[in-house]
Amino acid sequence: MERLQKVIATSGLTSRRKAEDLIKAGRVKVNNVIVRELGTKVTSKDIIKVDDKELIKEKKVYYLLNKPRGIITSVSDDKERKTVVDLIPCNERIYPVGRLDYDTTGVLILTNDGDFANILMHPSSEVEKVYIVKVKGIIDKDAINTLKNGVIIDGKMTKQAKIKLRKKDYKTNTSMLTVTIHEGRNHQVKKMFESVGYKVLKLKREREFIFDLKGLKSGEYRTLTPKEVAIVYSLKTK
Repeated sequence: MERLQKVIATSGLTSRRKAEDLIKAGRVKVNNVIVRELGTKVTSKDIIKVDDKELIKEKKVYYLLNKPRGIITSVSDDKERKTVVDLIPCNERIYPVGRLDYDTTGVLILTNDGDFANILMHPSSEVEKVYIVKVKGIIDKDAINTLKNGVIIDGKMTKQAKIKLRKKDYKTNTSMLTVTIHEGRNHQVKKMFESVGYKVLKLKREREFIFDLKGLKSGEYRTLTPKEVAIVYSLKTK
């Protein structure tokens, strides 16, 4: 059973907040009975009508995008810049799971399945995220060890991370590293490196949980397989 306002929202008709307004206004019926109480629970067998029109449940869809640089991780943008949603033509109202910065590239999941998104983002799932990071300067061992053990960003210590040095380029005065974390804090990787004195020049999410960029060029996407969706849902039972 699910809350009525959630079912209305996930159908793609409107947002959850507006669905609540519709219920309170007496514009929603369940099995031809007007329902005004928020939190009313319904099943898949119940017939839901909004303004006497039967609600058609939106098909759940799941996409993996190789996000390019210069694209906003949002459903819309008030400056009319291109968003990640613009890159995937579909009839469903999809949204990104988490976010990548404007200048960050790589793995990004988009869906209209709220439960699926919440599982991936919830801290208890401890989803592994792998980034390729290019920083200005030749990074030293002390900085790498500090990052591994955790640093304070925004007043809170980060969890232990895996840091692997990939390359030191003395000609360009840059370093390339692989960073693996299990958190999803705002601008986390950039802030981690800033805390030890290194500016991130390029950032790419190479993998999130079981999802990687294999076969996807920048800007390309694919649908997730039923097996992949099931694996994500299996995290909920752990």
